[in-house]
Amino acid sequence: MTPRRPATATPARPLYQAVKDHVLAGILDGTWGPGARVPSEQELVLALGVARMTANRALRELASEGYLTRTQGLGSFVAEAKPQSELLELRDIAEEIRARGHRHTCEVLNHERCAADARIAALLEVQPGSTVFHSVCVHRDNGVPVQLEDRHVNPAAAPGYLEADLAVTTATEVLVAAVHADEIEHTVEAVMPDAATRNLLALRDNEPCLNLRRRTWSGDRVVTVALLTYPGSRYRLTGRIGNP
Repeated sequence: MTPRRPATATPARPLYQAVKDHVLAGILDGTWGPGARVPSEQELVLALGVARMTANRALRELASEGYLTRTQGLGSFVAEAKPQSELLELRDIAEEIRARGHRHTCEVLNHERCAADARIAALLEVQPGSTVFHSVCVHRDNGVPVQLEDRHVNPAAAPGYLEADLAVTTATEVLVAAVHADEIEHTVEAVMPDAATRNLLALRDNEPCLNLRRRTWSGDRVVTVALLTYPGSRYRLTGRIGNP
C-alpha cells in the first residue's frame, strides 16, 4: 500500500485520527469498495510509520462507527451499506428487502387471539380484557434477522387477520389489503434488548436496537399497534419532510 501522505499528528488531530482519516479517504474515494479488505494493522504500521496500538485504535473506531466490519483472523472489510426503512411511510419489510434484490423470509413465532392488557388496550383504544389479535414474527434478509415484529390488531378493523399465513404474506400486506390507513404514528427510541430479543435477532452482547412503535388508524379507529425492533448495526430509519 502506498500512503497518500505520512500520518502526522497535530494538536487538533491526534495520530490515531490521522490514520482513521487515511483509511476513510480510501473508502470514500472508492479505493476500497464495499466488502473490500482494508490494510491490516501491520500494513498501516509499515506504510504510515505509526505504532500498532495507534493502527488498532483507528480500525476499531472505524468499525464501531459502521465503516468497517472486522473478522478475527481475516482482517477488516469495508461495511456494506445498511438497509434502511422510510420512517414517514407505511412500508412493507418484505417489499424493502426484495427491492434490494435480496430474499425475504419470515418466521412466525405467534399468531393468535389474546386478551388486551391495560397497555395494549390503551394503545388500541379498546377496553382492557378485550379480545385482540397478536402476532410475533422475525423477518430475515438473505437469512440474517433484520426485524422483530410484535403486533396487535383490532379485530373490529381486520376480522380476517388470523386467517392469513404470515410466513407467506406479511402483516402489513394483509392489513393494507383489508383497510385503508388514514393516519400513522411513529415513535422511535434506542434501547438495549432483553436476552430473548438478542437471541431472536442474533445480536452481540451490548449491541443496541432501534425500536419503532407504529400505530395506524382508519377513520377514528386504531387498526393496529406494532413494535418493530431493528438491530442497530444492521439497519437505519430515515425520513424526509418537504416544505408545503
